[in-house]
Amino acid sequence: MAEIVQEESHKGKGKRKAKKHGTHIDMTPMVDLACLLLTFFMLTTAFNKPKVMEVIMPDKPKDNEKPPELDKDRALNIILVENDKVLWYVGIAEPGKTILKEANYTKEGIRRVLLERNKQLFTNITKMNKDLIDGKLKLPRDSVEGRIKRFYKADKTGPIVLIKAADGVKYRNIVDIIDEMAITNIARYSLVDINPVEKMMVQTQLGSKPPVTAIK
Repeated sequence: MAEIVQEESHKGKGKRKAKKHGTHIDMTPMVDLACLLLTFFMLTTAFNKPKVMEVIMPDKPKDNEKPPELDKDRALNIILVENDKVLWYVGIAEPGKTILKEANYTKEGIRRVLLERNKQLFTNITKMNKDLIDGKLKLPRDSVEGRIKRFYKADKTGPIVLIKAADGVKYRNIVDIIDEMAITNIARYSLVDINPVEKMMVQTQLGSKPPVTAIK
């Protein structure tokens, strides 16, 4: 803010003359504004954290190491289709024999299926969390995470979930199904491509004419 200070001269009986001094700039409002802006940007930067989803990927097999064989009884295939629908079956797809069952993303849909097949592991982790809340079990955070990892590694009965996406599936559906994996404490799951047999099965189930292809 600039100020021009004027003083009147009273010497003599003539006309009073205004005496002009140099311009003075008051920087106080600018400093206040800079502090406010700095505080605002610091707070918004701290609160606006990037939203990411953590996906645990399996370790790559060694050069001469054979991949483990998939247990058919534990293999739970989840096929995401358009219109927010979920199709699922257990085992390996066989034309004319495998029946696709339909579900959705609600707690009474695919979540119930996952909980029924992962009951033992889910119960163990839920009990540990309840003991922590009730004070019956006191563990540091790193020990809790380590114990959960041991539960996952020791799991021999839970499902091995294979997630597949058909044509027309929204990326939101991918996020939703991965959220269900975390909610139901699924130890082993993977995102894989839909195979030709499953494409025909989905096409027959939905009664659609165009072939179903995996999203890129």
